[in-house]
Amino acid sequence: MTDSRETAVIGEALNVIDKALGEMLQRELVSTGEVADLLLDVRLLLTTSATVLAPEA
Repeated sequence: MTDSRETAVIGEALNVIDKALGEMLQRELVSTGEVADLLLDVRLLLTTSATVLAPEA
């Protein structure tokens, strides 16, 4: 069950990255704020997953 949840989170993170890259590739300049937002979105997805998947003490 954990593997399917991890796979889903990774898939969601990849979708966020793919969407942002598609938008950014159409422009000559991308602000550092937009890049930071993208990285924060991906980090949030991954850390939320890690928190949910972590074994309880």
